[in-house]
Amino acid sequence: MNFSHPKHIPIEEYNYPLPESRIALHPLAERDASKLLLFRNNEISEDIFSSLPQHLPKDSLLIFNNTKVIQARLIFQKNTGANIEIFCLDPASPSDYNLTFQQTERCTWHCLVGNLKKWKDGTLTRIISFDNEKVVLQARRIENLGEHHLVEFSWNNARFTFAHLLEAVGELPIPPYLKRKAEESDKNTYQTVYSKWQGSVAAPTAGLHFTNRILKELTDKGIRQTEVTLHVGAGTFKPVKSATIEGHQMHSERISVSRQTIENLLLHPGKVIAVGTTSVRTLESLYHLGANMARNPFAPLKVSQWQPYQPDANTISKDVALQQLLRYMDNHQTDLLVADTQIIIAPGYQFRVIDGIVTNFHQPQSTLLLLVSALVGEWWKDVYRYALDHDFRFLSYGDSSLLMK
Repeated sequence: MNFSHPKHIPIEEYNYPLPESRIALHPLAERDASKLLLFRNNEISEDIFSSLPQHLPKDSLLIFNNTKVIQARLIFQKNTGANIEIFCLDPASPSDYNLTFQQTERCTWHCLVGNLKKWKDGTLTRIISFDNEKVVLQARRIENLGEHHLVEFSWNNARFTFAHLLEAVGELPIPPYLKRKAEESDKNTYQTVYSKWQGSVAAPTAGLHFTNRILKELTDKGIRQTEVTLHVGAGTFKPVKSATIEGHQMHSERISVSRQTIENLLLHPGKVIAVGTTSVRTLESLYHLGANMARNPFAPLKVSQWQPYQPDANTISKDVALQQLLRYMDNHQTDLLVADTQIIIAPGYQFRVIDGIVTNFHQPQSTLLLLVSALVGEWWKDVYRYALDHDFRFLSYGDSSLLMK
C-alpha cells in the first residue's frame, strides 16, 4: 500500500495470526538444522540452513553483528524478603561499554526496575562469592528518567570488574515471549558463535543459525565476510502500540564499525547481504551518517528516527557517503567509527547499502516486520503465509529466511 509518508502507515496493516504453538521456545539441537525460506526474484522456496552457502550469490559480502549478550538481569533481595529486579539497559557512566565492563569500583547504568514499588529508597545489597572471596555489590537508585532509572552499582573489591559480577550472578535476558526462565543451556544457544563484544540485552537472532562449519564453507566458496557491532537494546521487543507508526518512539542504539568494514563496503562490487535486522540498521545508518557529514561536516554522529525520509535524505551517492566517513576517521585518527542510531526502516525506505537479508520470522505489528516489508514489499504476506503453512518455527529460536531485495 502507498502512504504519503511512512509515519502514516497503520500498524494494523502489518498484522498476521501467530499461534503460540508456532513460537519456538527452545532452539534445535543443531544450530544449522533449521529450515531456510528463500525469497528471490519474487519466488518462494525452502531448504535447510546448512545449505545457505549454495544459495548466496558468489560475489556476496556477508555482514555479521558481532555483539555479545550480557547477563543483564540482577536480582536483589531486601531485608523484607521482597525481590527487586534490575535490568541493565546501557551504560551511563562510563558510557563506553568496554570501559564500563572494566570498572573495578563503581559504574552507573540506565536500568529497568521490577517491583519498583518495594524499592522506594535506600541501597540494595547482594553478597557474591568467588571461591574463597566475598564481594558486596550495592545498587543505589539515583534518578527516575521516566520509563527507566539511573542506577549506580558499587562494590568493595577492586580485584573484580563489573563484567565479573554480571557473569557471576546476572541472568541472561531471554525474550519475554518465551514465557520461561533462562536455563543454563541458553548461555550458549542464545549467543552467536562469532559474538565478541559485550553489550546486548537481546541476541541478534538471525546469527544463531550459523556454525563454524558454515562460516568455513562460506570462506571456501569465496564469499567475503565482515563484521559490525550494534548492541541490541530492550526496545527491540517493544511493540508498536500507536495506530500509526508516527506515534512509535524508536530506541537509540550504539553502533561501532571498523575502517576495514567501511572500506570493504566501498570497494565491494557484488551483493551486500546483512545477517539480521541489526546489521541492516547499522549498515543503512552508515549511509545516512556519511550523507549528514557531506551536507554538514559538523553534523552529530547520530541518525534520527525519521531522517531517511526527509526530502534531501537520499541525494548523495553511497560512495560519497562512505568516503565521507573514512575522511572523518582520518581527521580524528581513529580506525573505529562509533555513533548512535534511531533509524526506523519501514515501507517507503530507500535502501542504500544492502541487497538482501538473512533473518528470522518476526512478531506481528513489530518494527522488525516493517523492515522486512520495506525490503520485499507486499510479498511479506506471501512469505509469512508460506512459513505458517509449511511448519516454520517463529521468533528468536525459530527458523530462518534469505530475502533478496
